[in-house]
Amino acid sequence: MKIWLVAGEDSGDQLGAKLMASLREAAPGPVTFGGVGGEAMTARGLTSLFPLDDVAVMGYLPVLARLRTLLRRIRQTVDDVVANRPDVLVIIDSPGFTHAVASRVRKRAPEIPIVDYVSPSVWAWRPWRAASMRGFVDHVLALLPFEPAAHLRLNGPPCTYVGHPLIERFSELRPDASDAALREAVPWRVVVLPGSRRSEIERLMPVFGRTLARLARDVGPIEAVLPAVTRHCALIERMANAWDAPVRIVAGEGAKYAAFRQARAALAASGTVTLELALAGVPMVVAYKVSRVEEAVARRLIQVPTIVLPNLILSENAMPEFVQAECTEDRLAAALAPLVTGGTARDRQVAALKRIDGLMRLPGDEAPSRSAARVVLAAIKG
Repeated sequence: MKIWLVAGEDSGDQLGAKLMASLREAAPGPVTFGGVGGEAMTARGLTSLFPLDDVAVMGYLPVLARLRTLLRRIRQTVDDVVANRPDVLVIIDSPGFTHAVASRVRKRAPEIPIVDYVSPSVWAWRPWRAASMRGFVDHVLALLPFEPAAHLRLNGPPCTYVGHPLIERFSELRPDASDAALREAVPWRVVVLPGSRRSEIERLMPVFGRTLARLARDVGPIEAVLPAVTRHCALIERMANAWDAPVRIVAGEGAKYAAFRQARAALAASGTVTLELALAGVPMVVAYKVSRVEEAVARRLIQVPTIVLPNLILSENAMPEFVQAECTEDRLAAALAPLVTGGTARDRQVAALKRIDGLMRLPGDEAPSRSAARVVLAAIKG
């Protein structure tokens, strides 16, 4: 059996590596892999056509700057897939690159089944992409439980929820007895997450610092912990030095998850981290700021009533969010205070967070990569 996988960035490389391991376990015989991947997929036996860094580009200006390289790598990938005629092509996230590959493969070798691992956010913006994907994608593997219904509504390809990789990390996210005791201890522990991109950090760090100072005045002593993104650690430390409120900066995923397990509440930028907090059971306030140009574009394109992933999964705005002009220290501190001190607002959010488990777990607690492998193998049979 020949299975070709095409990833476009590091997160896709991690998904691809786990999928490769599960495919080897589930396939009825030996499997040969080919395509494009990074270090994780290479460690599982993939010989990548070229370094993943050649195509791991985000943002309009960086894409334009490397357009010739990207187009060359797209052609090279398509030629390789068509020449090898695998039993299935699995494209992994990064739709700007992987969809360009898939659509060209479909034209030149329409008999090759194509599976898209990670649905684009068609439920949030540019919903017409769902229907257009039917022309070159046979099945979508969704990481979020509401995405199959979204594809059905938008006339997208068949879509199966295979589970988010985070559900394999419950044991790292859930507090034990000592962690739970720290959540109740004074000074209150508040985890602060200003984003992973430089632009997010630069916009949110000042207002987050003022929010913590205001919160300490309102509720008493707090212990703020900020898990820093390694590549932006220097920037975060420099900006945190200007805060009136003290903050402990930690680095590394282990330290981040330890902070989550012990946190009483969180102040976070919108993003995947809100899902990590939700699975850790941490009540949160979510904030976001973009440039005025990005805001104008977003108002025209975004189709959802909330930008918070746990809210979308729950189908209710359980986690308060403050975007653009509403993202002020007064509003953020006022929303955080009852989550820290306790009461109805905290109890309501804690109850909502507990429901996320049932919505995200797979039957029999199956691992997401195994669920994804089953659908890929079924696509080959189909």
